[in-house]
Amino acid sequence: MSEENRVVRNDEKNRYELYTGGELAGFAEFSPREREIVFTHTEIGDEFGGRGLAKVLASAALDDVVSRGKTIVPVCPFIAGYLRKNDGYVEHVRWPGE
Repeated sequence: MSEENRVVRNDEKNRYELYTGGELAGFAEFSPREREIVFTHTEIGDEFGGRGLAKVLASAALDDVVSRGKTIVPVCPFIAGYLRKNDGYVEHVRWPGE
């Protein structure tokens, strides 16, 4: 199943997009800053729910931010929850209000 999942960064729309079998299954919206990427909203289409695709999307998006040397700012509740459960990103996160 993972071979049919693909995450791409769409800079024109300021979001990471998850494609499953060629269809847009969901996205994670962000606001780019000079040194930070602020995640604002994550959404998976109803017809794609229950398959763990939001985790696939979050992991790929966060890995891309880290690889670019930027800091993750999780305003989106899903991204914040994912980060709390996956401590491998701790040194790359600035929590809102910090």
